Amino acid sequence: MGEWTILIVLVLVASLLQTSTGYGFSIIGTPFLLLMYPAHTAIQINIILSLCLSTFMMFKIGNEVDKTLFGRLIKGSVIGLVFGLLIYLYLDIRFLKMAVGGLILILTVSLIFKLTIHRTSRGDLAAGGISGLLTTSIGVPGPPLLLYFSGTGTDQVTLRSTTLAFYLVVYFVSLVMQISFGGTSLEAWTSSLIALPSLFIGMLLGQFLFKWISQELFRIITYVILLFTGAYLLVTSF
Repeated sequence: MGEWTILIVLVLVASLLQTSTGYGFSIIGTPFLLLMYPAHTAIQINIILSLCLSTFMMFKIGNEVDKTLFGRLIKGSVIGLVFGLLIYLYLDIRFLKMAVGGLILILTVSLIFKLTIHRTSRGDLAAGGISGLLTTSIGVPGPPLLLYFSGTGTDQVTLRSTTLAFYLVVYFVSLVMQISFGGTSLEAWTSSLIALPSLFIGMLLGQFLFKWISQELFRIITYVILLFTGAYLLVTSF
């Protein structure tokens, strides 16, 4: 019962962050889920809940999506999803976590010191590809997009809506691929069902908070989440 209480609180906080900023559910949720469940189960719980959240959010903010950017991200993700699945099925994800964690920390520090990135079509494709790879491998698509959009100065409305639309597609494809090639477990679906009410409560609260978050506060939250994620991935890879 204690484990379910932790799960409910975790999902509430993560969904609130996701709907108020456009990212954060996987970044915050996955590390703690990995402490509570076997790796494959934790990754699938995260994907199932993230898919539910993205689906419901799209009914509200779907008209804000940058369709050109969305198309490029999806195209780029195709190859990444395949390579990520191979990592999920066959490779030790500790090495991937170490590399991704170190890279996130380096790039986040660079962003804090005002590193700027010029947005290009190739950059959009690359961000989508890396995000796709991380979705099927460890269930965390957010960091590549977050780093890329922060460096290019993308406004928070576009970031939130376009990334949620992207997540909706890559999470669905990832879940289908994982179940088809690696199977699933009753625990993953039972835990996801238990967490659904807190997911919806967090989603409603996050919608309210979004109206009060300034661009500057948005940027600060971004850096804090990225530093936390990078440090966690790096530490847990040893």
